[in-house]
Amino acid sequence: MLTPVTLQGEIIRLEPMTIQHADELYTAAMEDRSTFSYTNVPASVEEAQAYIQGALSGWEAGRMLPFVVRHMATDRIIGATRFLDLEVFTWPPPWPPGVAKGISPSDENPPTVAEIGSTWYAASAQRTGVNTECKLLMLTYAFEVWGSVRVTLKTDARNMRSRQAIERVGALYEGVRRAHVPASHGGIRDTAYFSILAEEWQAVQSNLLERLQRG
Repeated sequence: MLTPVTLQGEIIRLEPMTIQHADELYTAAMEDRSTFSYTNVPASVEEAQAYIQGALSGWEAGRMLPFVVRHMATDRIIGATRFLDLEVFTWPPPWPPGVAKGISPSDENPPTVAEIGSTWYAASAQRTGVNTECKLLMLTYAFEVWGSVRVTLKTDARNMRSRQAIERVGALYEGVRRAHVPASHGGIRDTAYFSILAEEWQAVQSNLLERLQRG
């Protein structure tokens, strides 16, 4: 499995998620829940504990690297995010060409492809520079430390607020995968997919840095 890391910025710090974060994560989630219609966000301390345990199980399986988001100026936990669907592709592959299948990553074999997701922020952190710096820190780590070739971002196709935020990052819209997964509040959701490739990273990085400078 991958060793947990801390990613330090000027506005936020991404810390490895642990069960000790449950109370603070719950507090952040209860500021104002009106923007969480399409997002799985814990609504009690018990749900926060189960949420963290699920993320840690994903880490132990080698497919996730979960973080809490700490606001530096106030020293408060203001949300959560994670790397997920982490895979290592080897060439030549030991499977037929065109079949997407990879091994679980490790420090010795970092992810070839990754997803950034399960991201949510307390109401007071939304529409600030928090998400911009969060994505800058994580994308920098994926492309410049792991050497990943692709990072995926996706959201419920109905979640226009999230889709617009992903587009502002600079990710390319790929389309909608219909009837993809269960929705957070029942039913089956369509999922809007976006991606950033390694060769696009420099332009995306410049965009994020400019957005941070503008405040």
